[in-house]
Amino acid sequence: MINNYIKNICLISFALFAPIYLPAGGIQKNLNNLSCFNKSKEIILESNCSVYIMPDTYSKKLRNLKTGSTLLVLRDWTTSNNDRWFRVQTSKNIFADNSNKPMRGWIKV
Repeated sequence: MINNYIKNICLISFALFAPIYLPAGGIQKNLNNLSCFNKSKEIILESNCSVYIMPDTYSKKLRNLKTGSTLLVLRDWTTSNNDRWFRVQTSKNIFADNSNKPMRGWIKV
């Protein structure tokens, strides 16, 4: 009886805490290993780009970003066509004219 009790506790613990450590949508690569970030997850755009709802150029565009915008990189993704995408979050500037637009999305690198 005590043996079943211990098994149930282990099973419930695994069911509660294991999903916290699993990435949503696939394997997430560690951004600290990328040399282009210099151990930083923040990037500055060198040209204008569009933010998409999904990592696909045919998906809906959320907003356009101007050169010099600062973005926080949340994760990166490589498609089956070897296209590289970053999940980014724009800075929260309360004085921005686009403050009502979504803050997160995907950009193609």
